[in-house]
Amino acid sequence: MLGSYLVQRLVESGTTVRALVRRPENANWLQQLGGDLVQGELADARSLRSATTGCDTVFHAAAAIGPESGWEAFRAGNVQGTSNVVEACEKAGARLVHVSSTAVYGDSRYELAPVDEGVALPPLPDADSYGRSKQDAEQIVLQAQLAGHIWGAIVRPPVMYGERDRQFIPRVGAVMSRGFFPLCGGGRTTLPVVHANAVAEGAIRVAQTEVANGQVYNLTNDFPLTVKDLVRLASIGLGRRIRAPSLSLRTSRTLFRALAIGLRIAGRRDLATHAGGTLEMLTHDNPFSAARARKELQWSPTITPEIGVPEAFRWWKAHHGSA
Repeated sequence: MLGSYLVQRLVESGTTVRALVRRPENANWLQQLGGDLVQGELADARSLRSATTGCDTVFHAAAAIGPESGWEAFRAGNVQGTSNVVEACEKAGARLVHVSSTAVYGDSRYELAPVDEGVALPPLPDADSYGRSKQDAEQIVLQAQLAGHIWGAIVRPPVMYGERDRQFIPRVGAVMSRGFFPLCGGGRTTLPVVHANAVAEGAIRVAQTEVANGQVYNLTNDFPLTVKDLVRLASIGLGRRIRAPSLSLRTSRTLFRALAIGLRIAGRRDLATHAGGTLEMLTHDNPFSAARARKELQWSPTITPEIGVPEAFRWWKAHHGSA
């Protein structure tokens, strides 16, 4: 998703774009956007060196994600994969903009609010394999930059949404398409979500800003979006009415405890472990601050939720909603 928005924005600016893809036959739509497809993958250091040769800048937006993955999958995809990208950038003399995640702040993010780039990253438990892998990947980038091997900077988005979303929109869309979505705590919470186009625009600004070398930027606050707003705008995209009863925090906690139990009974312990985090997201305001990005990068997102949210749900419904 993010990679496709990067391709669009760069091509529109007149930049020649090379897109690393695992299966070119599945990425013809990306070529139609204007990207030059090159076959390769993060685990293949040779393909990365070949793909980056002659490039001025590399946007590393690939990562291993998903609740079913364990540490080894995250280590291979996010830690070793990033190490391979850094090595390729060093050999090519290319700038590197590494896409990390607010997952590096762990579960303490709501306790630390407001969370800016100056907050020390906490030690994460072994169970948080994804967050640990993103912390390790950041260290690889920053250490290479500090040693003078690369020009490197990092951006940290929270949950992203947009067309071609395979994570957030499909999960909530599967519930909302049944015409029901409870408003935990009244639905007044401002969600920690950002449109992928805003992240793409921010990442490009990082690459064009000399003082960004060695810096980290939260790209986390494009426009405020409450849970109630999300349901209203999703109903437009899905083309159906969604009943959204307001639940107290106490009732919400009971509901999510029952949900976790049900998931465990169904054999989805991996998803059950995330039930508590989902409730936290739905009942705590976005804790992240993007003040540095707005000041140093003049980051000014352009797609409002009123446009972006219905588009994202409309795209999901058209391509995967019947699955």
